[in-house]
Amino acid sequence: MTETVVKLGGGLLAHAAHFDAALAAIGAAAHTRRLLIVPGGGPFAEAVREVDRRHGLSDESAHWMALLAMDQYAHLVAARLPDAVIVSEVGEIEAAQAAGGIPVLAPYRWLREVDPLPHSWAVTSDSIAAWIAGQLGARHLVLVKPPHAQGDELVDAYFQHALPAHVTSTIVVADRIDALHLALRG
Repeated sequence: MTETVVKLGGGLLAHAAHFDAALAAIGAAAHTRRLLIVPGGGPFAEAVREVDRRHGLSDESAHWMALLAMDQYAHLVAARLPDAVIVSEVGEIEAAQAAGGIPVLAPYRWLREVDPLPHSWAVTSDSIAAWIAGQLGARHLVLVKPPHAQGDELVDAYFQHALPAHVTSTIVVADRIDALHLALRG
């Protein structure tokens, strides 16, 4: 069973040193905890937002394109994190953990099969990670945000609806690596 879901914010890609430090902390924690990494969308999702601004995508199209952006970021994370394994469904998560790997979710395929979340920009990878934590029976969700994130940048508008009551959430900004280590332990 996955104990902790770690949502790795896409904004971290703009801060290479913090991105690398967060990956190192997550990699170390994965040796003692069963965790799953859920990537944000980062610059890949920003490209979708820009196309939406310019061409007026339907909510459905923008939603699925943003999920594909999360898949792209998953591949980047897996390429940079030793022992990382791309997964796209529950059985693959458990198999990766059992083999000593660190599962990194490419969520498009899973959500394409069953997606109860609203299809709008009010739902981002934060809410998707909260929903996934609930589906896996995880006890904890750690959201790793870019340095200096604050206010309305912390979580999306739908997050509190997506977060199940049994899942505790912790938001950590990546320039506080000590706080990230602590959150990953608990």
